[in-house]
Amino acid sequence: MVLRSLRLRSFRAHVETEIRFAPKVNLLYGPNGAGKTNVLEAVHYLCLSKSFLAARDRYALRQGSPYFEVEGQFEKNGEAGAPGREREARLVYVPGEGKKMFLGGAPLDRLADVVGRLPVVVFSPGDIALTAEGPKERRKFVNNILSQERPAYLDDLMKYRRARRQRNEVLKEYKKRGPSPPAHLVEPWTEELVALGSRIIQRRRQFLDAFAGHLETAYAHVEAATERPTVEYDALADLPDGAAVEDIADAFRDALERTRRGEERRGRTLVGPQRDELVFRLGELEVRRYGSQGQHRTFGMALKLAQYFYLRERLEEPPLLLLDDAFGKLDAERTAAFLDLLKSDEIGQSLVTATGRAAFDADVPFGERTHRALRVEGGAEGAQVHPPRREAA
Repeated sequence: MVLRSLRLRSFRAHVETEIRFAPKVNLLYGPNGAGKTNVLEAVHYLCLSKSFLAARDRYALRQGSPYFEVEGQFEKNGEAGAPGREREARLVYVPGEGKKMFLGGAPLDRLADVVGRLPVVVFSPGDIALTAEGPKERRKFVNNILSQERPAYLDDLMKYRRARRQRNEVLKEYKKRGPSPPAHLVEPWTEELVALGSRIIQRRRQFLDAFAGHLETAYAHVEAATERPTVEYDALADLPDGAAVEDIADAFRDALERTRRGEERRGRTLVGPQRDELVFRLGELEVRRYGSQGQHRTFGMALKLAQYFYLRERLEEPPLLLLDDAFGKLDAERTAAFLDLLKSDEIGQSLVTATGRAAFDADVPFGERTHRALRVEGGAEGAQVHPPRREAA
């Protein structure tokens, strides 16, 4: 998949910006605060209906503006030898009214319906949380991949969250009253949790088995090291490899029964996929506890690159790769190696931000139509994106 053009209106630093992209490496360079990352954030909105930076949409709204709008023209892979299929995506946000997503000019019934149609992978400095912080960040990482791969997983995840909220409401209400909640109020939600949660756990287990090889390949691209990267999945109880969904459901139901008294005392569900943990290791070293800053950064980059390889294989469509300040702390040798990967057939289109272009000019032939360098400048009238001089003439 290729993003041909992007338009931003009242989005962060951008008042009205239009950009055309090349099919391979696109470098957005300029000083900090000029609006480079805003471009990647806008693309992320079109692909997943949300930001990768902020939890609230209002933070992306330019101050004093009544709404923001982002629009992109995409080209998806066609059949072998056939031209690609063009698709227009547009997202509008109005404070107090929320967001509306359009594909091909038609409104989507749910924002979630866009997930997986325009696959994307983003790496940003904030991704150190993947390896350095709590398990919530790692669950989000897996959920992001699986939701883009198959809509059924996202549907199960959304229904599971609703069922857990309802079950927790019952538990909280009877925690205040004192006696245990009646079975007829809790058990329907418990059974829904078990049915949905066991499918989520099974799919995560299957995913990590397939992901392992991609992670090893990706780590070799970003770090010349002998340690083998691995991911361990800690969910419910010890389940045999390849456990059927029925076996996982039985284990989940047993775990809920064991924690029933604790749930009634605390007023919330204490077991399930919302408590799963992923442990990242390099050889015997647990990255979260004992990894150096450099190991955290390279492992995080490898995870995102492995996500790219996995989605490309499963969707038979190369995702967009968004790299926000990914090269700032890489030495010249590793930068050159990574840029060679971006230019290769292994990676489709990439959008890269950096403060300068000097480190890229020696390795990326921006004079060709395949790659493009765009200068981003800030100012009182908003961000400006300048194409190469020969194209601007």
